[in-house]
Amino acid sequence: MKANAMLMPAVWGGLVIGVLSALPFIGFLNICCCLWVITGGMLAAYVLQSNTPQSITIGDGATVGLLAGLIGAVVHTIISIPVNLLMGGLMQNVLQQILASTPDVPENLRQAVENIGSSASFSALGVIIGFFFWVVVGSLFAALGGLLGAVFFKKKAVDQPVA
Repeated sequence: MKANAMLMPAVWGGLVIGVLSALPFIGFLNICCCLWVITGGMLAAYVLQSNTPQSITIGDGATVGLLAGLIGAVVHTIISIPVNLLMGGLMQNVLQQILASTPDVPENLRQAVENIGSSASFSALGVIIGFFFWVVVGSLFAALGGLLGAVFFKKKAVDQPVA
C-alpha cells in the first residue's frame, strides 16, 4: 500500500495517542495495557480500512500503527511539556495526599513518587529520555493496535454472483 494513503490515518491515530497520553489523570489509563497507544493504532487501521476499497493486510495495519506511534511520540512530547509545567504542582499535591493516606508504602518507592512532580525532576534530559521511550514503546504497542485493527475492521469479502 502507498505511504500517502497511510499518512492521514497515522496522523489521526498519533493525535489520539499523543493528546490522551499527555493529559493529566486521563494519561494514567495507559497503565492499563497501554490503552491509548493501542487505541490510536487501532484507530489508524480503522481509518485506513475505511478509506480503502479492498481489505487491508495485517502488515498494512501494523505499519500504519507504527507510524501513528511515531507521530504520537512527537505529539505527546509537545503537549506534555506545557502540561507538566502548568500541572506539576497539582500532581505533586495529589501524590502527596495519596502517600499520606497509605503508610505502608516502602521508603524507596515513597521517595521516588515524591520526586515525580518536583520541578527539579523536569529537565531537558527527562524530556529527551521520555521522547525516546515513547518512540520505542509507543511505536511497538501502536503497531500491535494497528495489527489488531486490521483484523477487527477487515472488510468482508463480497460473494460474486455466478453467471
